[in-house]
Amino acid sequence: MVNAVTHESAVRAVDDFPLKANDDLAEPLHSVTMNTVRAPAIHPPDSGVAQPISRQALHLAVMDRLRKMITEGVLLPGAHLNERALCEQLGVSRTPLREALKMLAVERLIELLPNRGARVVTLSASDVADAFELLSGLEALAGELACERITQAEIDEIQELHSAMDACHANGDLSGYFDCNQRIHDRINAAARNPALTQMYQAVNHRLQALRFRSNLHAGKWEQAVDEHVAMLRALRQRDGVALGRLLRAHLMAKCATVLANVRVAA
Repeated sequence: MVNAVTHESAVRAVDDFPLKANDDLAEPLHSVTMNTVRAPAIHPPDSGVAQPISRQALHLAVMDRLRKMITEGVLLPGAHLNERALCEQLGVSRTPLREALKMLAVERLIELLPNRGARVVTLSASDVADAFELLSGLEALAGELACERITQAEIDEIQELHSAMDACHANGDLSGYFDCNQRIHDRINAAARNPALTQMYQAVNHRLQALRFRSNLHAGKWEQAVDEHVAMLRALRQRDGVALGRLLRAHLMAKCATVLANVRVAA
């Protein structure tokens, strides 16, 4: 079992880590080399100027925004992070930005480079395969436990999220689709009622969110994922833990295969 590390303790451990802005700007999402098809139309997230973040829990809000930018490919793997540009884009000072970067380093989404600032982590093919293998097992276990412990109200909520996800898919809204998709997976995990499982799931899933997002840029793979979610929802409504666990494992390993194929194409 991997020892869990809280954000708070890890941030204290790197409080004095130097960060330095550089002039490299991240590439937009549409620069990613992928095999795409025309239909259905897929609308990438807007990589323009973001709305300034409110002052409440500022470093946490900055962390969430940066994580989303990494997930949606606005900040690509290997991209150096320009502090000055990010501060202007997000409407914050360097203090909350640096706190957010430290926390994202704990999640292993970025690397802090001595005297050279920070950059988005790049995962090797073996890193990707290992992480998906672990995550598929965690999600399968969560599905089995959820079928034993979930309430009808929680199933109804997941059904509503599934309907919203379908609407996003029909409109080609990949960002909205992925948000609903992740909330469904999170709700299933929460219904397992196992905090240790949830903690490990979140740690591994954060590292893979960007890859899971981009796996849907190929329309055929997106359609496949939608069909798989229909089957998962059916198993959940029937409280068939064996079936749901099997479907979740297969769903994650299909994502892994797509991601690894894209890595080879990009190489």
